[in-house]
Amino acid sequence: MNFMSKIKVIPCSGIGKVYGLMAREAMLRVSGELLPEETETVCLAHIVTGEEDAKEKVEGFTCVTMDGCPKMCAAKNVAFVGGNVVKEFKSIDAMKEHRGIDAGTATFLTDDGWNIVDELADMVKKEILEIIEGEK
Repeated sequence: MNFMSKIKVIPCSGIGKVYGLMAREAMLRVSGELLPEETETVCLAHIVTGEEDAKEKVEGFTCVTMDGCPKMCAAKNVAFVGGNVVKEFKSIDAMKEHRGIDAGTATFLTDDGWNIVDELADMVKKEILEIIEGEK
């Protein structure tokens, strides 16, 4: 990994589902609060629409994605434009550990939903720290 650049953390756009909201909030927590010096987020919509600046930010760089569903749109699109996707997460997988819990809606998370976001963000943080340690 080029330590002159930050690891890209890219969530799905998952509009319309709580899992997409959870993915976005978890990755924003990683890049904004937990590892702001080591990570940055890139807008998936800009990647998908072929925006040159977004493509340049991920092409050839270490990326971690989080999708809301099994379609894996974030992971697939980041890889398609040349991002080096080293870890793929799915927020829906976290719900398997919390069966029956109401995490919220596509626009609003419950307290339980925010707790799951915290768990997801901590998982991503742990993985990124392992990636960084492995590259030293």
